[in-house]
Amino acid sequence: MSPDGLALADGEIGWAGLARVPAYREVLDRGRRRWGRSTSARWPPAWTRSGTRAGPAVGPERPAERLGAGADPATLDLVPVLDVPALELLAGRPLVALTGAGLSTDSGIPDYRGPGSPRRTPMTFQEFLTGEPAQRRYWARSCVGWARMAHAAPNAGHRAIAELERAGVLRGLITQNVDGLHSAAGSRELIDLHGRIDTVACLRCERRSPRAELQERFTALNPGFVEAALGAAAPDGDAELEDTDGFRLAACAGCGGVLKPDVVFFGENVPRDRVARAYAMVDALAAPTGRVGGALLVAGSSLTVMSGLRFVRHAHRLDVPVVIVNRGTTRGDALATVRVDAGCSEFLPALAAAADPVSAAPG
Repeated sequence: MSPDGLALADGEIGWAGLARVPAYREVLDRGRRRWGRSTSARWPPAWTRSGTRAGPAVGPERPAERLGAGADPATLDLVPVLDVPALELLAGRPLVALTGAGLSTDSGIPDYRGPGSPRRTPMTFQEFLTGEPAQRRYWARSCVGWARMAHAAPNAGHRAIAELERAGVLRGLITQNVDGLHSAAGSRELIDLHGRIDTVACLRCERRSPRAELQERFTALNPGFVEAALGAAAPDGDAELEDTDGFRLAACAGCGGVLKPDVVFFGENVPRDRVARAYAMVDALAAPTGRVGGALLVAGSSLTVMSGLRFVRHAHRLDVPVVIVNRGTTRGDALATVRVDAGCSEFLPALAAAADPVSAAPG
């Protein structure tokens, strides 16, 4: 039972769990010294439920709202880097996470729209289908980008997401990323919404094969190409290259057809079964009678494209709280119950530290 009387299921984040987070505990200790109050898991009145009511997004631009209604402005310095309203809102709820490219930037993989990211125009599916010149340009750049991306490792944010799943708190994960780092970190209840860059598909026979295998073929067909390339790294295993003339393509080893990475290109539809499974994950967060419902946690996504934004809209229609953690604004900010302008590698480990390490079946 949580301090405010809400019944918690196994694996959900309790208020006592939040009190174990070092930075959060420090805030409570400072509050006790200032106010002469207990540092138990019962929060000071000004903080109670501050993150649980729907309303405008909160963040650095509206700091007075971060302590809740009736807060003394003199206590603003007690707000830690990790966001109090967001952690309070997520406490006691099963979660589904929706992640984007901002989660993988700390693994050395550039994103499309993060603060400071240069404007990029990725190849569309329709352009890829126009013929060999477009395919040569794509695969030449990918050949260089893959050589770098293949060495990327999960960061603290990926590991925290996996830990939340092991603790029984995270009931599902929808990622827009194609880098495979969630799987490498140990996440299992995972939907790779846009596919995986480590797999290649034939457009004729639909045979799947490992991307690493194709890289070996490219290396044999184009000796010295990767070593001579000087292009900067780009998102999704791409690289900035101007001269791709002369790059030799590899065809499907089974039927000789055109090879394409097993990812959803811009201008291509996400497979319907993946979309249906993702909607079902969000549906399961709706509050059952007499119980606290779940919450949708968006981490590292600008939500610019509809493939991710639609799940935030769906959660909002179901009255499922939405917490968005991202550096910079997002297209879903107006739908957020709480918005945190912070890095995923800082916020997510704090959230995972608050979870009780128990196993619980979803539902």
